[in-house]
Amino acid sequence: MKKRSVVEILVLAVVMAIAVGVLIGAYFVTVGVSARPQPGRLETVAAQTVRGIAIRTRIRGLTNPIPATPDVIAEGRDHFADHCAVCHGNDGSGNTEMGRGLYPRSPDMRLASTQNLSDAELFYIIENGVRLTGMPGWSTGTKEGETSSWHLVHFIRHLPKLTEDEIAHMESLNPRSPEEVRQEIEAEKFLQGGDVTPSEPTTHEHTGVHR
Repeated sequence: MKKRSVVEILVLAVVMAIAVGVLIGAYFVTVGVSARPQPGRLETVAAQTVRGIAIRTRIRGLTNPIPATPDVIAEGRDHFADHCAVCHGNDGSGNTEMGRGLYPRSPDMRLASTQNLSDAELFYIIENGVRLTGMPGWSTGTKEGETSSWHLVHFIRHLPKLTEDEIAHMESLNPRSPEEVRQEIEAEKFLQGGDVTPSEPTTHEHTGVHR
């Protein structure tokens, strides 16, 4: 290839990159940067397609090395309740205060858009997160951390079959807000015959998990 052709290709690539940047900038100027609206169908399909291609190039040959035993699913369930339910809900619906405020909103993980992902894709997302979605990467860089992520994969598969008893158990493991801890302490003091401090009325709560 002639040197002039190489230069022309590089110039064209730079021009295209600038054009894409201008278009993206114009898009955000037009629609704003608020997280309150939700992405339209075209944006959703485009984002999921790009995400799928990007992930699949990094997980070739990766399979879940851990059998889906009841104990493994239970461990994944307890981990999910403590770490994931604040955004995804105990039932995986995404119907939490935090989940509803994200852009895009936390998905209903019981549906095909999540359940049709391979185990390796779910594992990659848990370990590495997904840029520009609010989904963080939880990798600890340890074998134990990877094992916990595979347990979560099995529990995500179990979400469509989750029972009311399991949800009740998960609620006991959900992180509690300082206000919830204070109320429990006051209730314990009352039961023991101590003085109870009147609580201040609240008008806007951010308790995390939607129950």
